[in-house]
Amino acid sequence: MTSRTVDSARTELAGVLGTDDLHDATEADAVRGVPPRWVARVNSTEQISEVLRVAAAHRLRVVPRGGGSKLDWGAAPSGVDLVLDTSGTEGVLEYASGDLVLRATAGTPLSLVRRTAAAAGQQLSVDHPLPGATLGGIVATASAGPCRQLFGTVRDLLIGVRVVRADGEITASGGKVVKNVAGYDLGKLYTGSYGTLGVIAETTFRLHPLAAEYRWVTLRVSRADAAAAAVRSLRSSQAVPTGIELDRPDPDSPFEVCAQLEGMPGATEQRAWELAEWLGTELDVTAGVERAAPSWWSEYPFGPGTATGLRFAAEPAELASLLDHTERSAREAGVSLAVRGSAGAGVLLGGVPAEAGAARTSDAVSRLRSATARLHGHTTVLRAPIAVLELVEPWEKPEPGVFNLLRRVKEQFDPEYRLSPGRFVGGL
Repeated sequence: MTSRTVDSARTELAGVLGTDDLHDATEADAVRGVPPRWVARVNSTEQISEVLRVAAAHRLRVVPRGGGSKLDWGAAPSGVDLVLDTSGTEGVLEYASGDLVLRATAGTPLSLVRRTAAAAGQQLSVDHPLPGATLGGIVATASAGPCRQLFGTVRDLLIGVRVVRADGEITASGGKVVKNVAGYDLGKLYTGSYGTLGVIAETTFRLHPLAAEYRWVTLRVSRADAAAAAVRSLRSSQAVPTGIELDRPDPDSPFEVCAQLEGMPGATEQRAWELAEWLGTELDVTAGVERAAPSWWSEYPFGPGTATGLRFAAEPAELASLLDHTERSAREAGVSLAVRGSAGAGVLLGGVPAEAGAARTSDAVSRLRSATARLHGHTTVLRAPIAVLELVEPWEKPEPGVFNLLRRVKEQFDPEYRLSPGRFVGGL
């Protein structure tokens, strides 16, 4: 951009936002190490639209940001002119508790939605461990936690969405009722798109009743096949767990398998003890019942900053092989791998400490991808230090036909490649 174009773009943005909500970016605003020129803080869907119209006129590259808790996930953008800060849009817009439906802006923290719904005895069944995570960021990264086992992922819970396209046009998909079949369900397309197809402005979710009582049934085993057998038994049990999670902080620790039960007072406690006794007979293990979740429950096995966070998945029936292959791959690469996640769904998270170094971490990722591919699964790098990302791509290379489809979708929604350019699969 020429200095004249820069001045013109800034003037127009200031005209939309006012000088208080447009400022020069600092080092803290960098996206995966890529410095933007400006940060624009918006306070409504209409203001998002106006900002994107200016951005389109000046061909500005835009990266949306909510709470910023997962801005270091995905690939580095090929360039950023403007960070669009949606945190100023925070708010619940509509809450129909009788219909179990809530509509809120994308910049609304999940914690606020939880408090609002809990006051009416309801919940948005999304687990998220990062403080400040917003609804827009959760949808954009398709984040899911333990309760996906019973309630599904965020993609399943999202029933309506308002999105601002790259040209500033406001579009809507879905509705305010659960059984809405009008039009295309574009919300599912935006889920997990990392801000590359449009800026999510408003979200509508279906809720569930908040349980009166929770119990956690836990057991520990030393072998992967025993852990997989425990998960398999829990999935087939009549106890209907909300979540079935597994944790192994390092290769020298046992596997801990835990199931969350929820329901009415007294009945949940009884159901939990019946499940524990049945597991003991079925698997010849000792299972206990806890009134509080394990400390690792719903937490990522990697921290922010310098650790590398992975997600690997396979069919639930392949869990034993998945655990064996991941352990072997990490050992051969010479890294310590923490494993945790939704074992009942066949989706696990991994954490590699920073001390492993970029070369060994990259080798571990390559080995993990080869292993999960043999199981018809995949391995994704959620977040990693820049040194690691210089050696390995966050996403595996898709099949040519799949990539062509992804490219065509990107070009349909963002033909100039200005929204979060390069953040998604294959540099899209």
